[in-house]
Amino acid sequence: MQRPPYFDGVGPEPEPVQNITGARVLALLGDSVTTDHISPAGTIKAGSPAGRYLIEQGVAPEDFNSYGSRRGNHHVMIRGTFANVRLRNQLAPGTEGGITRHWPDGEQQSIFDAAASYAAEGVPLIVIAGADYGSGSSRDWAAKGTSLLGVKAVLATSFERIHRSNLIGMGVVPLQFQDGDTAQSLGLTGKETYSIIGLADQDPLPREVTVRVDDGARTRELIATLRIDTPAEQAYYRHGGILPYVLRQLL
Repeated sequence: MQRPPYFDGVGPEPEPVQNITGARVLALLGDSVTTDHISPAGTIKAGSPAGRYLIEQGVAPEDFNSYGSRRGNHHVMIRGTFANVRLRNQLAPGTEGGITRHWPDGEQQSIFDAAASYAAEGVPLIVIAGADYGSGSSRDWAAKGTSLLGVKAVLATSFERIHRSNLIGMGVVPLQFQDGDTAQSLGLTGKETYSIIGLADQDPLPREVTVRVDDGARTRELIATLRIDTPAEQAYYRHGGILPYVLRQLL
């Protein structure tokens, strides 16, 4: 058991909601990405980021067991998030599994290693996806792992209802393309930097926000729907997620 960082830096009052600026894309995904694709599940392979971490802790490969048996250790679980062998990240064409590219250098890395590099650089992250993002059975680690990797927003064509709510519960913004728009139709490659404008100093939060996309040659703006649908979800997001919200209510 490890103490997860959900309450690190949490004060008695929530900080003001800020815009998300200068974000990089951790994963560019297609339609019907399920929580099984996102969640850490199955056996832990020795060559995976989670396996390498356990070896560094002195655990022999025959004692790795499964992600499910180690769900109380976030160090293992975040290394298995977006690591499903059937995941296809369009940032790393021709690969399957938890592989991405770190921008701006374009180096191919595991999703966990890239997220750790971005965290060290102070760069927030987003995920771009297609229709029915988060479909399938609801899994708490699909949202927990996404948040712990440093993802601040998910921009998708549409969301599965429970996973959308779970993302808000972990302080991640669900954004939806306007009707008829997709990452492909808008020509988004995932190499750009993204800023989400319209979150700061808004009470209640708006129904639409501006997504500013900078590819280095030009900057353009898209309108996205903010899928924070209820007053309770607005409260959770303002507090940074449901866990800080509940803690503050208890205090």
